[in-house]
Amino acid sequence: MKFVPFAFTTLLILPLLAIAHGPTPQKAKESVTINAPVSTVWETVKVFDRIVNWHPDVKQSIGDGKHESGGKRTITLQNDEELVEELDFYSDKDHEYSYRLKTENVQAFPASSYSVTLQVTPGSDASNSTVVLKSRFYRGDTGNTPPENLNDEAAVKAMNAFFKNGLDGLKQKLEK
Repeated sequence: MKFVPFAFTTLLILPLLAIAHGPTPQKAKESVTINAPVSTVWETVKVFDRIVNWHPDVKQSIGDGKHESGGKRTITLQNDEELVEELDFYSDKDHEYSYRLKTENVQAFPASSYSVTLQVTPGSDASNSTVVLKSRFYRGDTGNTPPENLNDEAAVKAMNAFFKNGLDGLKQKLEK
């Protein structure tokens, strides 16, 4: 029977494959309701390279001023580490853009790659808005045994904190 050796071989290999898998994608999502109309909120967040104007974790941001796929920015975080990001999608009409990490820097942020979407939508009435930040990313160390500071938990914690701090900063700026 040729089936028996195949089945036996498969049973031997499957446990090894389970151990040797790489990282799995992680997700983060945060939102905030701001007492300001969509147009006001969008006016504040739409300039991709001006995140420094509303995000307290960002010390400096510079970019090429492009609001289209391929537009780039470099942000310097409060720890003086830099992240280079690039726009993938931008829509003034939908009050939305998506970007991704262009250059990895695990000293700045414990993720080896990420993509982020920011969208502003109407809230319960015309006087408020909801801002959503969501991301898909991989931990900083994509090996099978990452150190604690570069594992899935560290990446999820950092991304959620970055989103929450940014949305809190935006809310504070627009509601003062």
